[in-house]
Amino acid sequence: MTETTHKLTPKGLATRARIVEAAAQLIYERGVHGTNNELLRRAASVSGSQLNHYFPDKESWVRAVIQWRADNVIALHRREELGELDSLEALRRWADSYIGWEPAGKGGCGYGSLAAEIIKTDLAVHDDLQAGFERWEELFRRGLRKMRDRGVLRPDANPDHLTHVVMAAFQGGMLLAQAAGDVAPLRDALDGALAYIATFTPAG
Repeated sequence: MTETTHKLTPKGLATRARIVEAAAQLIYERGVHGTNNELLRRAASVSGSQLNHYFPDKESWVRAVIQWRADNVIALHRREELGELDSLEALRRWADSYIGWEPAGKGGCGYGSLAAEIIKTDLAVHDDLQAGFERWEELFRRGLRKMRDRGVLRPDANPDHLTHVVMAAFQGGMLLAQAAGDVAPLRDALDGALAYIATFTPAG
């Protein structure tokens, strides 16, 4: 929660959240270039002055959408059944949770799709976008580091390298699954990434 949101009343927080969720949906449907203040005002059922109160310009609500999408991704990866993503079994459960998720072959990755949209703009929000990816990557990096420290992975296993492999497999697999309308590319990409990680086990 930012310093600004700390100052909002519960009603103000609810209004702001409604605007952010409406903006996220509009960007998903229309892209960043196709979304403007007037569309957002109508979608969130707020007045122009209300929108300006919470978000004085387009860049500010795009930043808020990035934060919202990142928070959602982090929450999905911190589910109790996944633990700390610090075992091959936990990573398998993580992969299976997406492979078995019906929207995976339709809508793609919400954060990845947002990144693809924002990279094409001249908005000064690329640092925010990268920060969201870094928060996401750190969940895998920390888990892989713990696996190496416990001897589950060999000392030569590089958590940064393996994290990039997992993230690239996920993002690429989600894009291919979206294009094909079939989860098979995602399944194959994640299976390949986990099989690669398994080669760094002492018995791998």
